[in-house]
Amino acid sequence: MVLRSGWAGAWHAGHPGDPRVGLSVPLRSSSDLTAALTALREAGVQATLLLSPTVARAAARSVAPADLAGHELGGLGDPAGAPLLDVLGGAPVTTWGTPERLRDLGGLGSRGLHALPPVVDAPAPGALLTVDPARLPGVLADLKRLGYRPVPVRDVPDLRAATGRDLFLHGYTRLVEDRFARQHGVIDLAQRADAVMRVAPLDHAPAPLPLPRSAHTAELHLHSPRVVGLASRSALTAYRAYLRSLRDVGAALQERPELQEAQAVFAVTLFHAPLAQAGFTLLDLPPATARWYGLGFRLLRVAYGTTRAPSEDTPKMAWLPREDFLRRYG
Repeated sequence: MVLRSGWAGAWHAGHPGDPRVGLSVPLRSSSDLTAALTALREAGVQATLLLSPTVARAAARSVAPADLAGHELGGLGDPAGAPLLDVLGGAPVTTWGTPERLRDLGGLGSRGLHALPPVVDAPAPGALLTVDPARLPGVLADLKRLGYRPVPVRDVPDLRAATGRDLFLHGYTRLVEDRFARQHGVIDLAQRADAVMRVAPLDHAPAPLPLPRSAHTAELHLHSPRVVGLASRSALTAYRAYLRSLRDVGAALQERPELQEAQAVFAVTLFHAPLAQAGFTLLDLPPATARWYGLGFRLLRVAYGTTRAPSEDTPKMAWLPREDFLRRYG
Protein backbone atom coordinates (compact mmCIF):
# COMPACT_ATOMS: atom_id res chain seq x y z
CA MET A 1 0.00 0.00 0.00
CA VAL A 2 2.85 2.43 0.78
CA LEU A 3 4.03 2.10 -2.83
CA ARG A 4 0.81 3.77 -4.02
CA SER A 5 1.76 6.88 -2.05
CA GLY A 6 5.17 7.11 -3.72
CA TRP A 7 7.32 5.81 -0.89
CA ALA A 8 10.82 4.98 -2.14
CA GLY A 9 9.99 6.92 -5.31
CA ALA A 10 7.56 4.25 -6.54
CA TRP A 11 6.35 4.82 -10.08
CA HIS A 12 2.79 5.79 -10.89
CA ALA A 13 1.00 4.91 -14.13
CA GLY A 14 1.23 7.25 -17.11
CA HIS A 15 -1.21 9.08 -19.38
CA PRO A 16 -4.80 7.77 -18.98
CA GLY A 17 -5.60 8.19 -22.67
CA ASP A 18 -2.46 6.78 -24.30
CA PRO A 19 -2.37 3.15 -25.46
CA ARG A 20 1.25 2.65 -24.40
CA VAL A 21 1.73 0.47 -21.32
CA GLY A 22 4.99 -0.08 -19.49
CA LEU A 23 6.01 -3.73 -19.70
CA SER A 24 8.52 -5.15 -17.22
CA VAL A 25 9.66 -8.78 -17.09
CA PRO A 26 11.26 -10.23 -13.92
CA LEU A 27 14.15 -12.55 -14.81
CA ARG A 28 15.38 -14.82 -12.04
CA SER A 29 17.51 -17.21 -14.12
CA SER A 30 19.40 -17.38 -17.40
CA SER A 31 16.62 -19.52 -18.87
CA ASP A 32 14.11 -16.76 -17.98
CA LEU A 33 16.28 -14.26 -19.84
CA THR A 34 16.51 -16.47 -22.94
CA ALA A 35 12.76 -17.14 -22.97
CA ALA A 36 11.89 -13.46 -22.51
CA LEU A 37 14.26 -12.23 -25.24
CA THR A 38 12.83 -14.82 -27.64
CA ALA A 39 9.20 -13.93 -26.94
CA LEU A 40 9.86 -10.19 -27.17
CA ARG A 41 11.86 -10.53 -30.38
CA GLU A 42 9.13 -12.59 -32.05
CA ALA A 43 6.52 -10.00 -31.06
CA GLY A 44 8.69 -7.04 -32.07
CA VAL A 45 8.39 -5.54 -28.60
CA GLN A 46 10.89 -3.85 -26.27
CA ALA A 47 10.44 -4.05 -22.50
CA THR A 48 12.09 -3.36 -19.17
CA LEU A 49 14.11 -6.45 -18.21
CA LEU A 50 14.33 -6.82 -14.44
CA LEU A 51 17.58 -8.65 -13.73
CA SER A 52 18.81 -10.02 -10.45
CA PRO A 53 22.54 -9.50 -9.82
CA THR A 54 23.15 -13.23 -10.50
CA VAL A 55 21.39 -13.10 -13.89
CA ALA A 56 23.09 -9.79 -14.67
CA ARG A 57 26.54 -11.36 -14.22
CA ALA A 58 25.58 -14.26 -16.48
CA ALA A 59 24.19 -11.86 -19.08
CA ALA A 60 27.40 -9.82 -19.04
CA ARG A 61 29.29 -12.96 -20.07
CA SER A 62 26.84 -14.60 -22.49
CA VAL A 63 24.38 -12.08 -23.94
CA ALA A 64 25.47 -9.98 -26.89
CA PRO A 65 24.79 -6.24 -26.56
CA ALA A 66 22.68 -6.43 -29.73
CA ASP A 67 20.28 -8.79 -27.93
CA LEU A 68 19.59 -6.10 -25.36
CA ALA A 69 19.25 -3.25 -27.87
CA GLY A 70 16.06 -1.27 -27.33
CA HIS A 71 15.31 -2.91 -24.01
CA GLU A 72 15.58 -1.07 -20.71
CA LEU A 73 17.48 -2.75 -17.90
CA GLY A 74 15.98 -2.68 -14.43
CA GLY A 75 16.80 -4.43 -11.22
CA LEU A 76 15.43 -7.27 -9.16
CA GLY A 77 16.40 -8.35 -5.66
CA ASP A 78 19.09 -6.60 -3.62
CA PRO A 79 19.46 -3.00 -4.92
CA ALA A 80 23.17 -3.14 -4.04
CA GLY A 81 23.55 -4.76 -7.47
CA ALA A 82 22.52 -1.57 -9.28
CA PRO A 83 26.10 -0.53 -10.34
CA LEU A 84 26.54 -3.80 -12.23
CA LEU A 85 23.36 -3.14 -14.19
CA ASP A 86 24.49 0.41 -14.94
CA VAL A 87 27.62 -1.01 -16.59
CA LEU A 88 25.77 -3.76 -18.45
CA GLY A 89 23.14 -1.41 -19.85
CA GLY A 90 25.46 1.52 -20.51
CA ALA A 91 23.06 3.87 -18.68
CA PRO A 92 21.91 4.46 -15.10
CA VAL A 93 19.21 2.06 -13.96
CA THR A 94 16.07 3.81 -12.68
CA THR A 95 13.41 1.07 -12.32
CA TRP A 96 13.56 -1.69 -9.72
CA GLY A 97 11.25 -4.59 -9.00
CA THR A 98 9.73 -4.31 -5.54
CA PRO A 99 12.16 -5.93 -3.05
CA GLU A 100 10.81 -8.56 -0.71
CA ARG A 101 12.43 -6.94 2.34
CA LEU A 102 11.16 -3.61 3.64
CA ARG A 103 14.67 -2.38 4.42
CA ASP A 104 15.71 -2.93 0.79
CA LEU A 105 12.67 -0.97 -0.36
CA GLY A 106 13.70 1.92 1.86
CA GLY A 107 17.14 1.90 0.22
CA LEU A 108 15.84 2.46 -3.31
CA GLY A 109 15.23 6.18 -2.95
CA SER A 110 18.73 6.89 -1.70
CA ARG A 111 20.11 5.24 -4.85
CA GLY A 112 17.85 7.20 -7.23
CA LEU A 113 15.80 4.07 -8.01
CA HIS A 114 12.03 3.79 -8.46
CA ALA A 115 10.08 0.74 -7.32
CA LEU A 116 7.34 -0.65 -9.55
CA PRO A 117 3.77 -0.33 -8.23
CA PRO A 118 1.72 -3.37 -7.17
CA VAL A 119 0.76 -5.70 -10.01
CA VAL A 120 -2.49 -4.67 -11.74
CA ASP A 121 -5.20 -7.16 -12.68
CA ALA A 122 -5.82 -5.88 -16.22
CA PRO A 123 -4.17 -3.50 -18.68
CA ALA A 124 -5.25 0.13 -18.88
CA PRO A 125 -3.83 3.13 -20.78
CA GLY A 126 -0.56 4.19 -19.18
CA ALA A 127 -0.48 1.20 -16.82
CA LEU A 128 2.69 -0.50 -15.64
CA LEU A 129 2.49 -4.26 -16.16
CA THR A 130 4.81 -6.89 -14.70
CA VAL A 131 4.64 -10.19 -16.59
CA ASP A 132 6.53 -13.41 -15.89
CA PRO A 133 8.43 -14.85 -18.91
CA ALA A 134 6.19 -17.93 -19.19
CA ARG A 135 3.12 -15.70 -19.64
CA LEU A 136 4.69 -13.29 -22.11
CA PRO A 137 3.44 -14.81 -25.42
CA GLY A 138 -0.18 -14.90 -24.27
CA VAL A 139 -0.11 -11.46 -22.64
CA LEU A 140 1.55 -9.86 -25.68
CA ALA A 141 -1.13 -11.35 -27.95
CA ASP A 142 -3.88 -10.03 -25.68
CA LEU A 143 -2.35 -6.55 -25.56
CA LYS A 144 -2.19 -6.41 -29.34
CA ARG A 145 -5.81 -7.58 -29.66
CA LEU A 146 -6.99 -4.91 -27.23
CA GLY A 147 -5.08 -2.10 -28.94
CA TYR A 148 -2.30 -1.57 -26.39
CA ARG A 149 1.35 -0.85 -27.24
CA PRO A 150 3.80 -2.36 -24.74
CA VAL A 151 6.97 -0.30 -24.27
CA PRO A 152 9.79 -0.11 -21.70
CA VAL A 153 8.74 1.61 -18.49
CA ARG A 154 10.96 4.61 -19.29
CA ASP A 155 8.93 5.28 -22.47
CA VAL A 156 5.49 5.51 -20.85
CA PRO A 157 4.09 9.04 -21.45
CA ASP A 158 3.67 11.17 -18.31
CA LEU A 159 5.42 8.58 -16.12
CA ARG A 160 6.02 10.05 -12.67
CA ALA A 161 6.57 9.12 -9.06
CA ALA A 162 3.40 8.44 -7.10
CA THR A 163 2.06 10.86 -4.48
CA GLY A 164 -0.28 10.68 -1.52
CA ARG A 165 -3.11 11.76 -3.80
CA ASP A 166 -2.67 8.58 -5.82
CA LEU A 167 -3.16 6.52 -2.66
CA PHE A 168 -6.33 8.52 -1.92
CA LEU A 169 -7.63 7.91 -5.44
CA HIS A 170 -6.93 4.19 -5.17
CA GLY A 171 -8.91 4.07 -1.92
CA TYR A 172 -11.75 6.09 -3.44
CA THR A 173 -11.93 3.78 -6.46
CA ARG A 174 -12.04 0.65 -4.33
CA LEU A 175 -14.42 1.93 -1.66
CA VAL A 176 -16.80 3.96 -3.84
CA GLU A 177 -16.70 3.12 -7.53
CA ASP A 178 -15.91 -0.60 -7.29
CA ARG A 179 -18.48 -1.03 -4.54
CA PHE A 180 -21.12 0.77 -6.62
CA ALA A 181 -20.31 -1.43 -9.62
CA ARG A 182 -20.75 -4.61 -7.57
CA GLN A 183 -23.99 -3.48 -5.95
CA HIS A 184 -25.59 -2.38 -9.23
CA GLY A 185 -24.28 -5.11 -11.50
CA VAL A 186 -22.34 -2.73 -13.73
CA ILE A 187 -20.89 -4.57 -16.73
CA ASP A 188 -17.39 -3.38 -17.62
CA LEU A 189 -16.96 -2.99 -21.39
CA ALA A 190 -13.73 -1.01 -21.12
CA GLN A 191 -11.14 -3.73 -21.68
CA ARG A 192 -9.96 -2.28 -25.01
CA ALA A 193 -7.46 0.57 -24.86
CA ASP A 194 -9.92 3.08 -26.32
CA ALA A 195 -13.12 1.71 -24.75
CA VAL A 196 -14.96 4.18 -22.52
CA MET A 197 -18.29 2.53 -21.67
CA ARG A 198 -19.80 0.49 -18.86
CA VAL A 199 -23.46 -0.48 -18.73
CA ALA A 200 -25.81 -1.38 -15.87
CA PRO A 201 -29.13 -3.24 -16.23
CA LEU A 202 -32.03 -1.49 -14.44
CA ASP A 203 -35.46 -2.91 -13.64
CA HIS A 204 -37.11 0.49 -14.04
CA ALA A 205 -37.15 3.59 -16.25
CA PRO A 206 -36.07 6.68 -14.29
CA ALA A 207 -37.56 10.09 -15.05
CA PRO A 208 -37.64 11.82 -17.48
CA LEU A 209 -37.58 8.78 -19.80
CA PRO A 210 -40.92 8.62 -21.69
CA LEU A 211 -41.48 4.98 -20.71
CA PRO A 212 -43.56 3.22 -18.06
CA ARG A 213 -41.80 3.25 -14.71
CA SER A 214 -41.71 -0.58 -14.73
CA ALA A 215 -39.84 -0.78 -18.06
CA HIS A 216 -36.37 -2.33 -17.92
CA THR A 217 -33.53 -0.12 -19.20
CA ALA A 218 -29.75 -0.08 -19.63
CA GLU A 219 -27.79 2.80 -18.09
CA LEU A 220 -24.47 3.84 -19.60
CA HIS A 221 -21.60 4.81 -17.30
CA LEU A 222 -18.62 6.53 -18.86
CA HIS A 223 -15.07 5.65 -17.86
CA SER A 224 -14.42 9.26 -16.87
CA PRO A 225 -10.60 9.25 -16.51
CA ARG A 226 -10.23 7.57 -19.90
CA VAL A 227 -12.67 9.97 -21.60
CA VAL A 228 -10.75 12.92 -20.21
CA GLY A 229 -7.44 11.33 -21.22
CA LEU A 230 -8.59 10.65 -24.78
CA ALA A 231 -10.06 14.14 -25.10
CA SER A 232 -6.72 15.62 -24.03
CA ARG A 233 -5.16 13.93 -27.08
CA SER A 234 -7.87 15.24 -29.42
CA ALA A 235 -11.64 15.73 -29.53
CA LEU A 236 -11.81 13.53 -32.62
CA THR A 237 -10.00 10.70 -30.82
CA ALA A 238 -12.50 10.86 -27.96
CA TYR A 239 -15.49 10.96 -30.33
CA ARG A 240 -14.28 7.93 -32.27
CA ALA A 241 -13.82 6.10 -28.97
CA TYR A 242 -17.44 6.96 -28.12
CA LEU A 243 -18.67 5.42 -31.35
CA ARG A 244 -16.60 2.25 -31.00
CA SER A 245 -17.75 1.86 -27.42
CA LEU A 246 -21.41 2.20 -28.40
CA ARG A 247 -20.90 -0.83 -30.64
CA ASP A 248 -19.59 -2.68 -27.58
CA VAL A 249 -22.85 -1.79 -25.82
CA GLY A 250 -24.83 -2.99 -28.85
CA ALA A 251 -23.10 -6.37 -28.66
CA ALA A 252 -23.77 -6.58 -24.91
CA LEU A 253 -27.47 -5.82 -25.45
CA GLN A 254 -27.72 -8.81 -27.75
CA GLU A 255 -25.45 -11.20 -25.86
CA ARG A 256 -25.83 -10.51 -22.13
CA PRO A 257 -28.85 -12.22 -20.49
CA GLU A 258 -29.28 -9.41 -17.95
CA LEU A 259 -29.82 -6.88 -20.76
CA GLN A 260 -32.33 -8.83 -22.85
CA GLU A 261 -35.35 -7.01 -21.39
CA ALA A 262 -33.90 -3.50 -21.62
CA GLN A 263 -36.27 -1.33 -23.66
CA ALA A 264 -33.97 1.70 -23.86
CA VAL A 265 -30.37 2.80 -23.43
CA PHE A 266 -29.71 6.03 -21.56
CA ALA A 267 -27.00 8.02 -19.80
CA VAL A 268 -26.98 11.00 -17.45
CA THR A 269 -23.81 12.86 -18.25
CA LEU A 270 -22.03 16.15 -18.85
CA PHE A 271 -20.54 14.61 -22.00
CA HIS A 272 -23.91 14.59 -23.77
CA ALA A 273 -22.90 16.45 -26.93
CA PRO A 274 -21.11 13.40 -28.46
CA LEU A 275 -24.15 11.26 -27.65
CA ALA A 276 -26.43 13.78 -29.37
CA GLN A 277 -24.17 13.59 -32.42
CA ALA A 278 -24.46 9.81 -32.22
CA GLY A 279 -28.24 9.95 -32.54
CA PHE A 280 -29.36 10.08 -28.91
CA THR A 281 -32.26 12.30 -27.86
CA LEU A 282 -31.41 14.75 -25.08
CA LEU A 283 -33.81 15.34 -22.20
CA ASP A 284 -33.63 18.01 -19.52
CA LEU A 285 -33.50 16.64 -16.00
CA PRO A 286 -35.76 17.94 -13.25
CA PRO A 287 -33.94 20.89 -11.63
CA ALA A 288 -33.33 19.11 -8.31
CA THR A 289 -32.06 15.99 -10.09
CA ALA A 290 -29.77 18.08 -12.31
CA ARG A 291 -28.27 19.80 -9.26
CA TRP A 292 -27.73 16.44 -7.52
CA TYR A 293 -25.97 14.92 -10.53
CA GLY A 294 -23.99 18.11 -11.06
CA LEU A 295 -22.69 17.91 -7.49
CA GLY A 296 -21.72 14.27 -8.03
CA PHE A 297 -19.80 15.10 -11.21
CA ARG A 298 -17.96 17.93 -9.46
CA LEU A 299 -16.93 15.55 -6.69
CA LEU A 300 -15.66 13.13 -9.33
CA ARG A 301 -13.53 15.87 -10.84
CA VAL A 302 -12.08 16.64 -7.41
CA ALA A 303 -11.37 12.96 -6.74
CA TYR A 304 -9.62 12.44 -10.08
CA GLY A 305 -7.84 15.80 -9.99
CA THR A 306 -9.28 16.82 -13.36
CA THR A 307 -8.38 20.44 -14.00
CA ARG A 308 -10.04 20.74 -17.39
CA ALA A 309 -13.73 21.53 -17.04
CA PRO A 310 -16.17 19.83 -19.42
CA SER A 311 -17.67 21.94 -22.20
CA GLU A 312 -21.11 21.57 -20.56
CA ASP A 313 -21.85 22.39 -16.94
CA THR A 314 -25.44 21.07 -16.80
CA PRO A 315 -25.99 17.30 -16.93
CA LYS A 316 -28.67 15.95 -19.25
CA MET A 317 -30.17 12.58 -20.01
CA ALA A 318 -29.42 11.11 -23.43
CA TRP A 319 -31.48 8.13 -24.56
CA LEU A 320 -32.39 5.83 -27.46
CA PRO A 321 -35.06 3.12 -27.65
CA ARG A 322 -33.58 -0.37 -27.85
CA GLU A 323 -34.60 -0.93 -31.50
CA ASP A 324 -33.12 2.38 -32.62
CA PHE A 325 -29.93 1.75 -30.69
CA LEU A 326 -29.45 -1.72 -32.21
CA ARG A 327 -30.25 -0.40 -35.67
CA ARG A 328 -27.35 2.01 -35.33
CA TYR A 329 -24.88 0.07 -33.19
CA GLY A 330 -25.99 -3.57 -33.06
